[in-house]
Amino acid sequence: MKNDMTSGNPLSKVILFSIPLIIGNVFQLLYNMADTFIVGRTMGVEALAGIGAAGSVSFLILGFTQGFAAGLSIPVAQAYGARDYHKLQRSVFLNWVLSVLVSAVLTIISLVVLRPLLEFMNTPSNIIEHTYDYLVIIFGFMIITVFYNMLNNMMRSLGNSRTPLYFLIVAAIINIILDYVFIIYFGLGVGGTAIATVTSQFVSVLLCLWAIQRSMPILRLRVNVGIKKEELWYHVQIALPMAFQSSIIALGTIAVSMALNILGAEAVASFAAAGKIDQVVILILMSFGVSMATYVGQNFGAKKFDRIRDGVRSVAILSVIVAIILGAVLFVFGKDFVAFFVKGDDLSQIIAYGDTYFKVNGPLYWVLSLLFIYRYTLQGLGDSRIPTFAGFMELIMRVAAAFMLGDLIGFTGLALSSPLAWIGSAVPLMYTYLKRKDHLDLMKAI
Repeated sequence: MKNDMTSGNPLSKVILFSIPLIIGNVFQLLYNMADTFIVGRTMGVEALAGIGAAGSVSFLILGFTQGFAAGLSIPVAQAYGARDYHKLQRSVFLNWVLSVLVSAVLTIISLVVLRPLLEFMNTPSNIIEHTYDYLVIIFGFMIITVFYNMLNNMMRSLGNSRTPLYFLIVAAIINIILDYVFIIYFGLGVGGTAIATVTSQFVSVLLCLWAIQRSMPILRLRVNVGIKKEELWYHVQIALPMAFQSSIIALGTIAVSMALNILGAEAVASFAAAGKIDQVVILILMSFGVSMATYVGQNFGAKKFDRIRDGVRSVAILSVIVAIILGAVLFVFGKDFVAFFVKGDDLSQIIAYGDTYFKVNGPLYWVLSLLFIYRYTLQGLGDSRIPTFAGFMELIMRVAAAFMLGDLIGFTGLALSSPLAWIGSAVPLMYTYLKRKDHLDLMKAI
């Protein structure tokens, strides 16, 4: 089977699966950065800060849907690894039904609470309208984002990371073109960036449906598949904790945003620009983790427990090496990347903030790399409880840093919130995996 991850060298399988994910994430960042670059260069610091302030709120809501979609794909990977194709088809049906329900509920809730939430977060009056205009469009068309994530995750659960890459590249190109058209030529402001994002994702959804119909018939939606209650509950048990885990982490970013808003637009703008660069590293490292969810899920379904242990060890070492290299690059050149995103007469404070951000974060990316490996490994095993607990630990550490260290040492304290959150989350994940590894060894012996 072309996309089978239950045979062959574990490290080679994961690397080959990860490369399209990394490239895809880079292209996804391109159209996210296009928003930041075009807005920052054409509309000024306030509009850029408005986009930056939207990030944490967007992560709170859309992060829930992304975690939910990732969770729903785990049973698909496990059924595929076990060669139980009837069970896989039932899982596909449940992916669609649960995704529609979640998107409908979240769309209503997010649109109702959006304005009060932005005001509660002390969003500065000079940027709040920019933030609102952007998010109301993103949340209003949330079902497109939900379907986009669901279809991509289902294809990846079969070991196919290339097809989503191709469609993501197309979406990124469309998004960048539409950014220029809607902002520069039609003057739609930050709302234009949201329209561009939604439109590009809609195109990707159509392409995914076409690809499934043409070459992945096993993922076609079939209605009369005979749903079993225990399977429905299993999907919910995995998907909901993963969804809440993402939102829990997002609450921490909201706490940081609230503290940033107090420091003013320059701090928000610098954090927004640095955050876009930071996402390059995060998504590269996360790609290794996402690969482990599929790899572990398939091998767990196939009961090849020794491959799980070997794969986790090899990929963890590789991921740490990559994290150290990327951290060193940003430690030295981070402030120069931040300067690229902003334009104005006096940018010294924004650039200084950016330099602080990477001096603090760069040396500890290796902790984040291990966090992703062990989080997604446990999720591939069907364990979403400990990753959720780890998310709570991440929230506690991030909030503590935002409101205690931020108050004591300002922007440096806020920059420390991420490394402290990574440590707080990585420790329980690593401990739990070591316990689960011993259990897998016993299952292999039996």
